Amino acid sequence: MAMGNWTRRDFFRFGAVAGGAIIGGPALLTACSEVPEGGSGEGGTLERIREAGRIKVGIAGEVPYGYTENGEVTGEAPEVAKAVFKAMGINEVEAEQVEFGQLIQALNASQYDMVAAGMAIKPDRCENAAFSAVDYITPTAFMVPTGNPEGVATFEDVKAKGLTVAVLGGTIEKSVAEATGIPAGNIQTYEGQPELFQALVNKRAYCGALTDISLRELIEQNPGAPLEVTEGFVPEVDGKPQIQAGGFVFRKGETDLVEAFNAELAKLHESGEWLEIVKPFGFTEDNLPPEDVTTEQLCAGE
Repeated sequence: MAMGNWTRRDFFRFGAVAGGAIIGGPALLTACSEVPEGGSGEGGTLERIREAGRIKVGIAGEVPYGYTENGEVTGEAPEVAKAVFKAMGINEVEAEQVEFGQLIQALNASQYDMVAAGMAIKPDRCENAAFSAVDYITPTAFMVPTGNPEGVATFEDVKAKGLTVAVLGGTIEKSVAEATGIPAGNIQTYEGQPELFQALVNKRAYCGALTDISLRELIEQNPGAPLEVTEGFVPEVDGKPQIQAGGFVFRKGETDLVEAFNAELAKLHESGEWLEIVKPFGFTEDNLPPEDVTTEQLCAGE
């Protein structure tokens, strides 16, 4: 798969809070209503949300992908979703924050109708949910002490040197750390980016693994921290690249909704509007998915 040349910009803002908010509607919600009965799984959701002119989505409070700032939901995924749904005639996008590892479970429980959290497309996730076309790609990186005294550049380095790595639950980085054979005691799992960052500041872990776009903004927003970010890379497991390709997530059986969403997402990518939407969040044209990185391949583990 062709990955192109990586470039990186920065974006990170703290302040993610639980709760729901309208992004694109006239008012801010302080509580989230339940998804109406009959909204799960058999193709009725598209008709329902079009009639209502609104949809509820799940986010994880992770910058720059989907988070709450000053009481409003924003981030790459919610803003792209807002543009897509507007083109579909749906002008209100309500968001509810859920811990990342619970996003698909809550989706399948009809807590909301889509996940807009920059979730990487992985085979195990594809078994439990349906993904959109690939929205973006981004490399993995490590946050390490200034100067990187242990010379960490890969997960294999972490394992060989017996170091401790901080990761977020449910992420590709955690899966790769485990598959690489890093001992369980050397893998620290955190619920959110602030907790991971604090673990590194307090030296509870030598390094933290996450997408480079997030780690670099952590550094940008905390210039006094004695930390730096390594070069981005695509980790491998058993010789297979673990590409960080993110997409939007739907319940299985929502074929009409996924197809309608994909049609408008493709238009955003092709027109250049997508790039204008995501630039404030540190994304560039290098994050556009190559044609040979597809949801079908990623779900199959290819």
